[in-house]
Amino acid sequence: MVKDIRADSELNTDKQKPTMGGGMPIVGYWAEKTLTPEGLLLWKTLFHKSACLSCAWGTGGQKGGFRNEDGETLQRCAKSVEAIASELLEPVPVHFFAKHSLNYLKKLTSQEADKLGRLSFPVILRKGKSYYERISWSEIYQIAEASFSKKSERIASYSSGRSSNEAAYLLQLMMRALGSNNLADCSDLCHAASTVGLKEMFGSGTSMVSLEDLKKSDCVVLIGSNAPANHPRLMNELIKLRERGGKVIVVNPLVEIGLVKFASPAYPIKSLLTGSDISSLYLQPIPGSDVALFIGIQKSLIEQHMVQYSYLQKHTQGWVEVIEQAQATSWEKITQTCGISKDLIEQAAVAIASSDRVVFAWAMGVTQHENGVDNIFSIANTALLTGNAGKVGSGTMPIRGHSNVQGFGSMGVTIRLKEEIRLALEKILERPLSRVPGYDTRALIEAADEDKIDTLICLGGNLYGANPNSAQASSALKKIDTIFYISTKPNLGHFHGLAKRNTIIIPVFARFENPHKTTTESGNNFVRLNDEGETHLRDEDVDLISEIEFLTEIAHRIHGDSPVNWRKLQDTKYIRQLIAQTIPGFEKMATIDETKEEFTIGGRIFHKPEFATKSGKASMFVTPLPDLTLPSIRDFDVPEYTKGVILALGTGRSYSQHNTVVYKAEDKFRGMPHRNCILMNKSDAESAGLSEHQRVTVQGNAGKMENVEVIYGSIREGAALMFYPEVNAIIHTKVDSRCGTPAFKRVPILVYK
Repeated sequence: MVKDIRADSELNTDKQKPTMGGGMPIVGYWAEKTLTPEGLLLWKTLFHKSACLSCAWGTGGQKGGFRNEDGETLQRCAKSVEAIASELLEPVPVHFFAKHSLNYLKKLTSQEADKLGRLSFPVILRKGKSYYERISWSEIYQIAEASFSKKSERIASYSSGRSSNEAAYLLQLMMRALGSNNLADCSDLCHAASTVGLKEMFGSGTSMVSLEDLKKSDCVVLIGSNAPANHPRLMNELIKLRERGGKVIVVNPLVEIGLVKFASPAYPIKSLLTGSDISSLYLQPIPGSDVALFIGIQKSLIEQHMVQYSYLQKHTQGWVEVIEQAQATSWEKITQTCGISKDLIEQAAVAIASSDRVVFAWAMGVTQHENGVDNIFSIANTALLTGNAGKVGSGTMPIRGHSNVQGFGSMGVTIRLKEEIRLALEKILERPLSRVPGYDTRALIEAADEDKIDTLICLGGNLYGANPNSAQASSALKKIDTIFYISTKPNLGHFHGLAKRNTIIIPVFARFENPHKTTTESGNNFVRLNDEGETHLRDEDVDLISEIEFLTEIAHRIHGDSPVNWRKLQDTKYIRQLIAQTIPGFEKMATIDETKEEFTIGGRIFHKPEFATKSGKASMFVTPLPDLTLPSIRDFDVPEYTKGVILALGTGRSYSQHNTVVYKAEDKFRGMPHRNCILMNKSDAESAGLSEHQRVTVQGNAGKMENVEVIYGSIREGAALMFYPEVNAIIHTKVDSRCGTPAFKRVPILVYK
């Protein structure tokens, strides 16, 4: 399916919905937040030399708060302002937890929990109690010593990209020194398919494209991304690409209006008022059918004699089988599976083949499927067939959603530790590391549900809120003796993800408040140096700690001071020395304190078709077409006479949301006025006798939500969108066994009156 991208009126018949992304509402939001008495503090923080708190399209570091890694100015967006403004709230009142029981806290929404304010002193919920209470640091460390003395296989961690490289490195070093490889991370739930797939193909699991490369491309294929909401500054690059005559091919079951036309505040004269065209071709495949679509593109390339056979022969292996698969797959099978016509697939193939430098970029619309790794293979296969890997201005580019989530993987916070890092860590710890496989995020929940975990430490994130099947997540966490939550703000996990014995919340500084220098990594492999800062919290009861201090103190108490002097590592300069010794590509970390030189990590950006595999060649893989059969109504636990429609649900974030944190309930760009909505195609609704704004029941495989409002949108037939994390309550997703990522973007649901 495709929409005429020039006909805005056809895409957006509701006059109350914006006709383009970005624009004056964004300028208005900036004004609302910055032209206030508190605005001076916000402006000061925006100029602070530290990486953005929001997405991995990071800003900051040595070059300043408003500059990116290429030194360009005006590189802040509304997502940045949202995240910073949230961290600049006043502290949660001293007596708040004493006055509000757990029953009250459990009724809060994500937005309400975030607005409670900053966590400023440690609290504990003890077994059998209904109220959090303040706790001393001495007791926290006593509990920690006992908790981390459990059997190593029963100790686990979970983390998010909100922290620094130094904190990530300390966490994994402390855990591996214990003998535990249970290092679950939020990336397990999002881009693990990218990491696994790209690693097998190219020997490196990250983007092979730098920001400079993107500026030299003449075509971007953007798949499964809502960049206008989640990576707004990427839109500036797409605007510039279109202005220099380039093409943007968008692949997404839902027409995101900002991917059709986007009004960027960075260009007030040429873009802000009238908007800039983004997509050259907009394809709306059936959710989960990316493999079929890209095999179709490959088949068209073959039939139109546009394959770079010389490149394949010199620089790849496995290409013959990929060619044979595309040739043997019928057009009928391809078009039926993906729902895109042969003519449109051929248009996409010609657009790619006629471009000199093509970037293939994607987000979680690609990875969060039962065959997520195959999706990555199929996209990268297409890049290789056209010679668009290992060349300036071209390549594969996963778009990371959290600001330092890639840095955590680089630092070894993963269950798939690189052998060279393992050997280097063994030298530091002076003993072999455990070879027992660790739990990724979904496996961690399953293990906890089977009563296999005693102690859990969460460095940021919201483990409860990020997981499908909220009831299972809550039940599993209740079987863990002790949970430590290291956080800056309250979230729903603190109220629903409770331990059996002790749930402890540790309040920490935000990134721009840390009393020491730290580093972070962008999604394009650029390492940034963050300046020290100070907190705006001035109350005498404020009792914050840095993540570095907390982790090193725990490590010292459980490990002593040999062979690692843990307390010495409270000076992050010494952590960077260890990073330089153990993490490939981070050698410049050893001198960054003296040189202040931010750098691109070595061995990841490929400007020649010489890849990081043993052979130096890229490996190509055959990708089976997925079975996208949906269940019937009788497969749901409803009366036989029920009339409804079965859809493939994709979960998503609203335009004012960061991961599980909701800043505003509504989503004006999609016309969704609150969180209890379902975005549907008009024809699907009418087939079940439903109408727009009618209230319905949505039933998943783990429960149902009632009184859900139907909203019509430009989403292809058979698909639907609801907001995460709320919809997690009714879905239990399948998982790609090769990477552990849940299939959030294709869950069968039944919608009925």
